[in-house]
Amino acid sequence: MTGRPIDDKTRTLREHGCLNPHPERVRDPRFLDNAFFDSRDLVQVKYEMLRRVREDGESVSGSAARFGLSRPTFYLALRAYEAGGLPALLPERPGPRRPHKLSAEVVAALLAARAQQPRPSSRELVEVVRERFGLSVHRRSIERVLARQKKRL
Repeated sequence: MTGRPIDDKTRTLREHGCLNPHPERVRDPRFLDNAFFDSRDLVQVKYEMLRRVREDGESVSGSAARFGLSRPTFYLALRAYEAGGLPALLPERPGPRRPHKLSAEVVAALLAARAQQPRPSSRELVEVVRERFGLSVHRRSIERVLARQKKRL
């Protein structure tokens, strides 16, 4: 960190995964001399790194070093920006993208159990999954996947 106390902006950047883990590595003069440029904001740092190469003609290596990032990070950011603009520089949410335990086979078993018994509780469906597949699944995961299935019908 740059020695700044944890404030609302730092907290918000952290919550959204946009807090630069190494703001002290940013050596660009604008980030050092201008309060608008914040080395803690990783999206702003990446954008400025890209802009310096595209608009100011700076080398990729020089720009990456000046912004405390690597060349591979530059190229990943460039591809993301070209594909989706500024929002694409936001980090993706960590973790699984879908309920990985709830395969198509498990969902089919849940739907069958639901069809056999009118209004089974989520807890009963948790037991169905545990008994048939040996999986421990949270009841909310089951509720969400069944709600998605209902929307598809």
